[in-house]
Amino acid sequence: MNTTYEAVIGLEIHSELKTDTKMFCASRNDPDEKHPNVNVCPVCLAHPGTLPVINKKAVELVQSVGAALKCTLTEFSKFDRKNYFYPDLPKGYQISQYDLPLCGEGHLEIIPEDTKEKKQIRIERIHLEEDTGRLLHPDAAKESYVDFNRAGVPLMELVTKPDIRSAKEARAFAEELQLILKYLGASDANMEKGQMRVEVNLSLRKVGTEKFGTKVEVKNLNSLRSVEKAVAYEIERQAAVLDDGGKVIQETRGWHDMKQVTFSQREKEEAHDYRYFPEPDLPPMRFSAEYFDTVRAMLPELPAKRRNRLISEYDLSPQDAEVFVIDREMGDYFEQVISELRAWYEADDKEFDASRLIKLTTNYMLSDLRGIIVAKSSSIGDLLIKQEDFAELIKLIAQDKLSSRAAKDVLSEMFGTGADPHEIIKEKNIGQTSDEGEIGTIIDQILIENPKVVEDIKSGKPNATQFLIGKVMAVTRGKANPKIVKELLDKKTG
Repeated sequence: MNTTYEAVIGLEIHSELKTDTKMFCASRNDPDEKHPNVNVCPVCLAHPGTLPVINKKAVELVQSVGAALKCTLTEFSKFDRKNYFYPDLPKGYQISQYDLPLCGEGHLEIIPEDTKEKKQIRIERIHLEEDTGRLLHPDAAKESYVDFNRAGVPLMELVTKPDIRSAKEARAFAEELQLILKYLGASDANMEKGQMRVEVNLSLRKVGTEKFGTKVEVKNLNSLRSVEKAVAYEIERQAAVLDDGGKVIQETRGWHDMKQVTFSQREKEEAHDYRYFPEPDLPPMRFSAEYFDTVRAMLPELPAKRRNRLISEYDLSPQDAEVFVIDREMGDYFEQVISELRAWYEADDKEFDASRLIKLTTNYMLSDLRGIIVAKSSSIGDLLIKQEDFAELIKLIAQDKLSSRAAKDVLSEMFGTGADPHEIIKEKNIGQTSDEGEIGTIIDQILIENPKVVEDIKSGKPNATQFLIGKVMAVTRGKANPKIVKELLDKKTG
C-alpha cells in the first residue's frame, strides 16, 4: 500500500425498494419476472396523456431508512424532472429529486475488518426516484433490446460525504447499509440481481493536504467483494500514475470482475446539465413532526444494536454474534431456542446453566446445523425442526443422555423429518447411558479379557486407558457416557 497518498472516497448507492407496485403506477414491481416487458402500463411506458401517482409506501420506506441512519427528515419535499435521453428511459426524463430530498444529512457507524475500530461515515442525502429499464445486448446480435419491466421501479439513492479512506471502509459501509435495508424490509438489496448498486467516487491527495485530487467514478460493482477489490485497485492505479509524474484523468471507469481491473469507459470533463425543474404532474409533499416521531418509533432493532445485545446478553463472541446478525432468521431461531431452554429449567425449578447451554446451542447451530443447511442448499426459513425440539436436543446433550456423536446423527434425522429427538433416539436405540452399574459390569469383563493392557496402565502408559475406553464404547455401541467410563476405569485400575 502506497503511504504517500490518502484516498478520498464517497459512495453513491442505489437500492430498489421492496414495494408491490412501481413508483408512479400500478404495474407490478417483481424483480424475479423472467419475461421481458410484462410488468408495464401506459404510465411507465410514458404514453401521451398519462399521469404519475406517488407510491406512498416507497416514500415511507425511504424515510424509515433515513430515520435509521439518523438523517434529517425534511418536512417539505418534492419531485423533479432530470432531463436526459437514453433508450432505457421511456419519458426522455427521469422523475427524481434535486434540491429538496426526503432525507438530509445523517451518518452510519462502521467497523472495518482491518482496523476493527468504529468510524462514523457522514451521509449527505437520501432521495427517491424511478429506475430505468434494462438494455440487453445478445451475443452476435446486430441490435440491442430494451426490457421495461424495471422502468419505474422505486429507487432509493444514498450519497455519502467523502469520508471513506480505504477499500475495507468502503466495503464495510456497503455491507452495513445492506443489512439495515434488509432489517427494515426496505429492500432485499441483492447485488447480483441489481437490487443494490454501488458507485465509487475516488481521488488521491498527498498525506497531510486538504485539497482533493481529480475524481474518478467507478461503476459496475455488483458485489461487496467487487466494491473492495475495485477501490483497492483504483487506489494503486492512481498512485502509480502520480508517481510516474502523470495526471489522473477525470473519467468514468468500469470494473472487470474476471481480470480484476478497472477500465476506462468515458472521460468526464464536466458535470452533465440535467436541466432539473419541479415535476409539474406531482404535488409537493409535506410531513409533520408527529409523523416523523411515528416513523422513528416504528423502527425495528437494527443490526448495530442487535450485535451489541447478543454479545452482552448471551456472552457470544463477536464472530458468533455477527453470524446471527447477518442471518437474521438464524439469530431469531437461536434466541427462541434459548428461551425454550430457560422456560423448561424454570418449570423444573432448576437453576438455568446459561453459559453451558448457550455454548452448546451456539456450537450445534453454527457448526452442525449450519453445515447441514449449506450441504442441502437450504435455509433456516425452510427448517422442519421446531425450536422446542432443537432445545430438547440440547437438553439431552447437556444431561449426558446423548453423546456428541449420536447427537449429530439425531440432528441429521431431525433435519430431514422434523421428528422429535426422543422418537428418533427410541427408534434407533442410540441414547447415552450413565448407569454406573451397567457400565461397571462391562468394564469388569473387559479388564479380565485385557490383563496386559491393565499392566500397561499401571506402568504409566498413557494410551492404554484410551484403548480400554474404545473397547467399552464398542461393546455399548457408543451409548456409554465417556466421562463415566473414564472415571470408572481410573478407579478400577488405579
